[in-house]
Amino acid sequence: MNERDVLLNELAQGLRPMSEGIEWFDGLDSEAQSEVLLFLRHHCVQARAVAEYASESISRSGLRPTHTPAVLLSRGRIDVQLGKIAGLTPVDERRKAFRLLIAVLAVADGRRRERFCSGGCGHWWHHLCAAD
Repeated sequence: MNERDVLLNELAQGLRPMSEGIEWFDGLDSEAQSEVLLFLRHHCVQARAVAEYASESISRSGLRPTHTPAVLLSRGRIDVQLGKIAGLTPVDERRKAFRLLIAVLAVADGRRRERFCSGGCGHWWHHLCAAD
């Protein structure tokens, strides 16, 4: 666990405002932004994101359904589409990708927590609010 991991999980859990996350993300150089987007993609897959979460994730992200990352999320196999979203390169699309991947992680991890961790678990990120 490092500072980035904690921050991203706090954003996904609503423990930090998205405006703070966007400010942090915008302050990263291009290479670091790419790493963050790939990290988020990986964790969305690990949280068992499925295509059925697309609509809720888009809504939660605040993006319009016509924005490129939202369109990508709505089409095809979700693991492939998450990779395409993480690979977007224009600056404004990266910011949208960041917002959407945080939302996908929020939905997927929330569902995973309900299904598999409601009786307790050892996932450090599920205990962030208790650590504050």
